[in-house]
Amino acid sequence: KKKLKISGRELLSVPTQVFGLDQLQVLEMSPERESCLRYRMEQLPQEIGRLRNLTCLYVDSNNLKEIPAEIGTLRCLERLTLSNNSLSSLPAEMGALQRLRSLHLANNSLTELPAPLCQLRSLTFLDVSDNKIVTIPSSIRHLEKLEMLLLLFNSLESLPEDVCLLRNLHTLWLGNNHLRSLPAAFGELVNLDWGYNYCSCNFEGNPLESPPPEVCSRGPEGIRDYFSSLRRI
Repeated sequence: KKKLKISGRELLSVPTQVFGLDQLQVLEMSPERESCLRYRMEQLPQEIGRLRNLTCLYVDSNNLKEIPAEIGTLRCLERLTLSNNSLSSLPAEMGALQRLRSLHLANNSLTELPAPLCQLRSLTFLDVSDNKIVTIPSSIRHLEKLEMLLLLFNSLESLPEDVCLLRNLHTLWLGNNHLRSLPAAFGELVNLDWGYNYCSCNFEGNPLESPPPEVCSRGPEGIRDYFSSLRRI
């Protein structure tokens, strides 16, 4: 088998037979989306590291409290969904997942953007919405292929200038944080979609003062003009 989906109302653990499927590429252990069920797995067993051919691992909407270090042996992994769990940290070994392109971490208990994530240079999608994140490390600049970054509903008080080096960003959602200012180089993120019908840069729910919301709504050119005028004062 190359793809396996495990379903049920009270999933508590991974059946041991799964770890013998060494050719498995896709493993899904999340509740059916339409049923609104919630599984109750609290941890992935260390044996998950045996599935060396996995490209997709879906374990969102469980009750995971930790991820084993053996996750780092899944070097073929391209997509990992861990949203809607109880994670407060991630193992450093996740930095070894150099093929990972999509990582979903929304609705957990993370208080910072884990440093290992900033080693994932192949990452194009990162969702860490609805956590308790206060700081973003400057090493985020290493995510040079990142196209979509979702940071809504966190506790961010500032953004590092290094975010402005992510020139491939097309979507950046910052709504419902505690941001009072943006980095001076923010207007350099010219690949963001600043259109009227779909604005991929979201600031709503922040007490922005510099630049004020009406300036942000003008897009990158308005933001650049605003900071240029401050430098002339």
